[in-house]
Amino acid sequence: MDYRKCASEILTGIGGKENLASAAHCATRLRLVIADNGKVKKSMLEGIDGVKGVFEAAGQLQIIIGTGTVNKVYDEFIALAGVEAASKEDVKAAAAAQAPWYKRAIKTLGDIFVPIIPAIVATGLLNGLLGGLSKAFPGMADSYLFGLLDMFSNTALVFLPILIAVSAAKIFGGNIFLGAVIGMIMIHPNLVNAWSAGSGAETDTLWSWFGLWNIQNTGYQGHVIPVVIAVLVMCMIEKKLHKVVPETFDLFVTPLVSVLVTGFFTLTLIGPVFSQLETWVLSGAKALIAIPFGIGAFIMGGVYAPTVVAGVHHMYNAIELAMLADNGMNTWMPIATAANVAQGAAALAVAFKTRNKKLRSMALPASLSAFMGITEPAIFGVNVRYGKPLVAGMIGGACGAAVASLMKVYATANGVTGIFGFLITTETFVGYLLTFVIATVVAFVISYLIYRDEETVADNGSNGVDSAAEKSAEKTAEAAINLDKEFDDNCVYAPLKGTAVAMADVPDETFAAEVLGLGAAVDPAEGKVVAPADGEVSTLFDTHHAIGLTLDNGMELLIHIGINTVELNGEGFTAHIADGERFKRGQTLITFDKAFIESKGYKTVTPVIITNPDDYAEVKKAANGTVEFLDKLIETKKG
Repeated sequence: MDYRKCASEILTGIGGKENLASAAHCATRLRLVIADNGKVKKSMLEGIDGVKGVFEAAGQLQIIIGTGTVNKVYDEFIALAGVEAASKEDVKAAAAAQAPWYKRAIKTLGDIFVPIIPAIVATGLLNGLLGGLSKAFPGMADSYLFGLLDMFSNTALVFLPILIAVSAAKIFGGNIFLGAVIGMIMIHPNLVNAWSAGSGAETDTLWSWFGLWNIQNTGYQGHVIPVVIAVLVMCMIEKKLHKVVPETFDLFVTPLVSVLVTGFFTLTLIGPVFSQLETWVLSGAKALIAIPFGIGAFIMGGVYAPTVVAGVHHMYNAIELAMLADNGMNTWMPIATAANVAQGAAALAVAFKTRNKKLRSMALPASLSAFMGITEPAIFGVNVRYGKPLVAGMIGGACGAAVASLMKVYATANGVTGIFGFLITTETFVGYLLTFVIATVVAFVISYLIYRDEETVADNGSNGVDSAAEKSAEKTAEAAINLDKEFDDNCVYAPLKGTAVAMADVPDETFAAEVLGLGAAVDPAEGKVVAPADGEVSTLFDTHHAIGLTLDNGMELLIHIGINTVELNGEGFTAHIADGERFKRGQTLITFDKAFIESKGYKTVTPVIITNPDDYAEVKKAANGTVEFLDKLIETKKG
């Protein structure tokens, strides 16, 4: 392909270099951050030769080009745009910087909590196991071993401010050890333990603001937001001091002033203010869940999955930790479980119902992952992509969450959902089991009933699934194709019936110059494309005007129906096979309305291109004049 031409057209399609904020690439696609998405001409980008797909994700415009090609297009692209090459991490950072402030804040919370989740999960699971064992064996609670393990099980929660402070300092670009000191100050033994104070322990005045506001000497065990804000302030002070303090004094002046100033304002202002705000948030969350008849939980169970799609679900970590610190009862976790397993069940229904082997092979493991608490493969790989399963999962999640609320289900830790959640819900085991079952059954049944394969094999106006009569007619037509014709692995056989055309005579400069590959073309007599040999679909374009094949003999083909027909946006084309499916020689792949396409002013001459020509020493047109299905069209010699 003409890499520079492709890069130039992409640059034009995104609105020019002035509209480009950052650019990187991975193994298959360009990853671009755009200044103004309204200037992007997506349909133009999708029509560029060499571009296999365009979509937006995680604040990036991703343009699929393909392995072995994308790096060459990228080199030309950054040269034309006049920008420096960026890493994928740089692009992610640039994309995040363009997000609204509230999304950036929520993402920051997620970045802080994700690294410490393993520590919380480890102690939380141990806590759940001990709870279950002490119920099964009451005498165990009096043993030395139980006392030892019980101490281990609450360590992460007791010293949570230190864990959060270290992680926050790393995210905010400060010294993680200074961050740890701030966390330690907030739970110093000289302060009255927050849980003890909540139980009525006597406190004294730590600081008084002009006699108008007395701050009590209470620690911040179990608190989240005050720690994050305190460390943010510390990092801002530290970085400022690094810039203004001479290097000779920086080593001792900067740490001293950073800790002294931050520590003072944390205990006298930041902590009291933000702990109160955190209390209000926690009270709001509890009030929502406590709305009578499970209505509040029903709403949260339904909207939980969309918050995952939006990337704002990490904020729930703060709520769960605050609940545990408050009374040891995490009532948010069962709602999350209901939402997660429901999305898994919806994807599982797709796996059972679809006839698309590739989709099934993706949906099945994705659903099992969701039952284990990891929902992204099911949500992004299946449910969001096909729409109806996402809705089914939301309904199932809402129903399961309502059950959890009505049965007062809670967890004694956080960080895990799904099947492993049974380990931390031993005190409400039956309710959790019912939550799990209701969410799963409702989502599975609804998804199975409303999902159809029209989402994967659209057929231009019908219901997406061939009728029995259509299938019978198709099989009869295929039977009429002579499959007994001689077959040579070194030849390409006509996938269409019509007149053989040399590539040089195709009425399109790109094809005629064989930029996309070597081969021949067919001016079709009827609107049908069949498989020239056994193989697998490697690429099925959304508009169904072109299909990429990988044959069992190693040959890679692109069959492009007509010239510029991508502009029809799929109108007039019907796919009879899905991306990733295998096919047999002579099997119908695509049908198209030849008369309709020509009435719109498009030529239907169809290039048949070998896209891995380097594997062959010679490629030449073999046929002249009329060709029937599976007549010899192209001859090759191995390289």
